[in-house]
Amino acid sequence: MTLVSPLEIVAAHSPDSDDAFMFYGLATKKVRSPKVTFRHVLQDIETLNRAAMQGQYDLSAISFHAYAYVADKYVLMSTGSSIGDGYGPMMVAARPMEPEDLKGKRIAVPGRMTSAYLAAKLFQPDFEAVVTPFDKITDAVRERSVDAGLIIHEAQLNFDKQGLHRVVDLGRWFKTCFALPLPLGANVLLRSLDPAIKSECCRLLRESIQYALDNRDEALTYALQFARDLETPLAEKFVGMYVNHFTLDGGDIVPRAAQRLLDMGHEAGLIPHRVEVEFVR
Repeated sequence: MTLVSPLEIVAAHSPDSDDAFMFYGLATKKVRSPKVTFRHVLQDIETLNRAAMQGQYDLSAISFHAYAYVADKYVLMSTGSSIGDGYGPMMVAARPMEPEDLKGKRIAVPGRMTSAYLAAKLFQPDFEAVVTPFDKITDAVRERSVDAGLIIHEAQLNFDKQGLHRVVDLGRWFKTCFALPLPLGANVLLRSLDPAIKSECCRLLRESIQYALDNRDEALTYALQFARDLETPLAEKFVGMYVNHFTLDGGDIVPRAAQRLLDMGHEAGLIPHRVEVEFVR
């Protein structure tokens, strides 16, 4: 009898505590399969967005915004999404500022393909974007080299300790206006993969997330090494915010929210063509 070696899947995701928590079961081989093995590549989300445009990785974390530019190469996974349910990326400033004051300002952003940038442009179309590494944005705001900053990841929980002021929470704005959570990060699979392999990858990532939720303490201990010096209680809170029931299974809410976000981007002239979201399970 001929033994078939498992297919190696290159899985690219960000070195963030929420992604680390999600992929814990796979990275530590607590969850495994005879059909596929995973090789993990860690890169920041904007780098992953750019790599996805070249179809570089079999499985990749990307921004939902970026899906509009890679839908010809990738299909969305129904599991593994990062969703802000009434909270999300924030605009912050070094002084108290009203949301309408953002008009015409220089704002540090973590990349033009991030969902945070798309949401910010939908909220306030008129600002000058200054692309800045996401972990340097609060520094730029404090140093007054920009008027405000669009913060993602853990900075959402400790910006006030740096003397900064929240101007607007874009996740709260999106939920208030559209009664939907704000879709931020997704995982995608190459369309060229065999359908059975796509299904197996979805099953394994879902099991990895469930394993982390069921074994929260050990998964958090692993994830906290990626928390960029955030105090443990805040890092745990951050993971809890972005690894939730929508992450385990997006159901019909996440596709609806993602379609709304991308349609709005197209209607506002921020995305050049309309794209239909497509998820695999």
